Amino acid sequence: MTRAANEGDPMDLADRLRAVLGLDPEAPAVEFEDRWYSWGELAALMQDIDAALTDAGIGEDAAIAVMLRNRPSLLGAMISVITSRRCVLTVNAIQGASKLAGELEGLRAPALIGHADDWAVSGLPQVAERVGCLGIEVHEAPKLGMRVLPGLEALGTGPHHEPLPGVAVQMLTSGTTGEPKRVALRLAALEQSLASAARYESKGGSDEPQLRSGVVLMPNPLVHVGGIFRAGGALYSGRRISMMERFDVDQWHELVRRHRPKVASLVPAAVKMVLDAEFPPEDLSSLRIVSATAEAFEGRYGVPVLTTYGATEFAGGVAGWTLRDYKEHAKAKRGSVGRANAGVALQIVDQDSGEVLAPDEVGLLEVKTGQHSQQLGWVRTTDLARLDADGFLWVVGRADGAINRGGFKLLPGEIEKVLEQHPSIAEVSVVGIEDPRLGEVPVAAVVLREAAPNIDEAELVRFAAEHLTGYQRPTRYRIVEALPRTPSMKVSQPEVRRLFESSGRASETERVCPSTNSSTNSSTN
Repeated sequence: MTRAANEGDPMDLADRLRAVLGLDPEAPAVEFEDRWYSWGELAALMQDIDAALTDAGIGEDAAIAVMLRNRPSLLGAMISVITSRRCVLTVNAIQGASKLAGELEGLRAPALIGHADDWAVSGLPQVAERVGCLGIEVHEAPKLGMRVLPGLEALGTGPHHEPLPGVAVQMLTSGTTGEPKRVALRLAALEQSLASAARYESKGGSDEPQLRSGVVLMPNPLVHVGGIFRAGGALYSGRRISMMERFDVDQWHELVRRHRPKVASLVPAAVKMVLDAEFPPEDLSSLRIVSATAEAFEGRYGVPVLTTYGATEFAGGVAGWTLRDYKEHAKAKRGSVGRANAGVALQIVDQDSGEVLAPDEVGLLEVKTGQHSQQLGWVRTTDLARLDADGFLWVVGRADGAINRGGFKLLPGEIEKVLEQHPSIAEVSVVGIEDPRLGEVPVAAVVLREAAPNIDEAELVRFAAEHLTGYQRPTRYRIVEALPRTPSMKVSQPEVRRLFESSGRASETERVCPSTNSSTNSSTN
């Protein structure tokens, strides 16, 4: 499944990745559970998967379902599908058996790739047989490899998922505010994003494929765009990857001490966990930049925190802080997510009329990128934001997360920030639930700080009355051990809402540990 490039033409993404994989096949490429897998092993797995798909008659543009979790074999499977110019249909392997089976039956992919552990889920081979798809199992032990599953060696009659020309990944959004939906990440967009990031990293140096020093820590889930971009960027640049199946703060600490990376990428929940762990500053002294958001991290460890903003449909980041902007504007622009990346245009429009707004007016953010402009033009997001006169972007909330309480529009983030000022509160999630009189009312799930004085609902009511206006005050509270999260560690608003819809009024002292298929405060999948 390769195409010959004309002499002198720049390498496309597939050729670039193959070139990196072939530089030194014996050199270590991916670490997982204290074991290194070589570039050659990764390349061999990719070739075997490509050959199995081709032998089954599954050609270019075919949509291949991959049950993704952070393991080297599944990284190889994902890259194999992309570099063979097929499309990855992302499937979150960490979900209940019935939900997983239902999703796969609905996708009707001509091939399904999963880890040996996931193929052991009850009823999964039977679903694949009903769909008529090729079944491929990947594994790390006794060595990195794959096999076509007995009974699932041939492509059935279908119907199967339609081909997706030019699409690298069709993936689910995070499901932060509602049910996840699928969006297409085009191959050209992914290629341009990875190439741009590599040029920025090399600071104008050689763009030739080479193996570089340093190790990229990879707690970001492959089933999320951040994980795809981070893993793809590491492979594109020829950097080794240390892969964590899920974020664990103690394991992350040990890997930082072992590999001494200069850059770390952490979502806000992970930043908070690192701060709570109170690691000695010298243990994190190798870090020069943290890509995340947390003023307290800078204060404790003296490491610049460079915020980025992006979305699945834009193949990663569209705005962010550079080190130069940080040095010049960090204090004055605290809270901004930075300025537009190269090749990206941003504008703010009125939510109702679509009229472009003046600087510092709040409206819906629209984005236009080089890889999307010819096909889509301006793409409207669901984020409420403002652009200041210097081009810095300030995200203030989500239009689809706003609560309409009897005509008053409430932004949950504003209420959460106020409640989190209470000395006993570690984290808050505010969502809207239906109300027969007002339409919607805010409710709050609250996580308390460890070792902090215990508080009850009466204290929360008192604090809110003192610091919030009447219509902003939540009507109910639940004190929980942890907030339910999506695979990308964002708080899942639908799951928080279910805490209130399914259980009636909580007692003042009740603590609830939400049951989720993603993460708690100590891990994420």
